[in-house]
Amino acid sequence: MSTCTDNWEQVEAAAKMVLGEPIVDFIEQASAKPHPESQLIAVLHEVQSRFGYLAETHLDAVAQLMQVPAAKVVGVAGFYHFFRLKPRGKFMINVCIGTACYVKGAERIAQKIIEELGITWGETSKNGVFTLEGARCLGTCGLAPVVMIDDEIHGEVTPDQVPALLEKYLKKARE
Repeated sequence: MSTCTDNWEQVEAAAKMVLGEPIVDFIEQASAKPHPESQLIAVLHEVQSRFGYLAETHLDAVAQLMQVPAAKVVGVAGFYHFFRLKPRGKFMINVCIGTACYVKGAERIAQKIIEELGITWGETSKNGVFTLEGARCLGTCGLAPVVMIDDEIHGEVTPDQVPALLEKYLKKARE
């Protein structure tokens, strides 16, 4: 790798410590391929797979080890919807806001979840258990309104059912 800093060894060691050996090995393999900069998305997928999200320190370490401008790494991570720049909760709550669910009260269900957890769309609860997101359609319109928590579908949900539903997953989180 070409470097232009006097303290490259320190920068490199710090970046390797942040990412860990498996990711560093992956980056080294990617760097050996033709056009290594084209491997950036694959590297970011590996980092997110290991840590659950892409922290600023992860992005900087990737930029250093791949010798890609940090602005490009941050730009790619921010552009693609798949990449998460904040930690997510143990459980992902997706409230379907497609037409059928919306007409049958998805907005009231989402509002109840927001009130119960003290968060809004895209946020994670303070206890780190839940992250709330909206989904355009979960493909279960006959069960509208629908809430999906991780891979489990809950159909015909009412706002009154929300506290018990959240409690069920809180208990799972404690196990």
